[in-house]
Amino acid sequence: FTVLNHPLIQHKLTIIRKKDTGTNEFRQIVGEIGGLMVYEMTRDLPLKNVEIETPIGKSTQKELAGKKLVIVPILRAGLGKVGHIGMYRDEETLKPHEYFFKMPPDIEERECIIVDPMLATGGSANMAIEALKKRGAKNIRLAVLVAAPEGVKTVQEANPDVDIYAAAEDEKLMDNGYIY
Repeated sequence: FTVLNHPLIQHKLTIIRKKDTGTNEFRQIVGEIGGLMVYEMTRDLPLKNVEIETPIGKSTQKELAGKKLVIVPILRAGLGKVGHIGMYRDEETLKPHEYFFKMPPDIEERECIIVDPMLATGGSANMAIEALKKRGAKNIRLAVLVAAPEGVKTVQEANPDVDIYAAAEDEKLMDNGYIY
């Protein structure tokens, strides 16, 4: 579990937590935080040497090795780029329910990054991870804005092979399943 405590991320997280932050500003800043988080989360992506032609001549440079990334938002949490998992949480039982799943056909060859604003109980995250694994995904990461310690523990125990990245870890989970 990694808290990405870069000063810019922390500053922007404070802005979106303020009760007087408007909807448009909130959405814009959440996107900015996501952009900042991706740099830290992807620093270990493999590279390969490629020979290119520059205006001056041939040069050996680096490019990403293997297949492209697939971003997997849980639909209640954001808009997708390539893959989608639709879920909702039963507010009485706090259990997630999957209602939609669409991924590229070669998911087993891709790096998958699941994005969800909150890691509360861990139920939705675990369901998304299992849905991907069931369909052949092997390399999975989870990116959240805010995590509760209980949710982190739940995901780590069920899926120790999945790296979790968060902008912040808050104090605890409340009885209603919301992060305090």
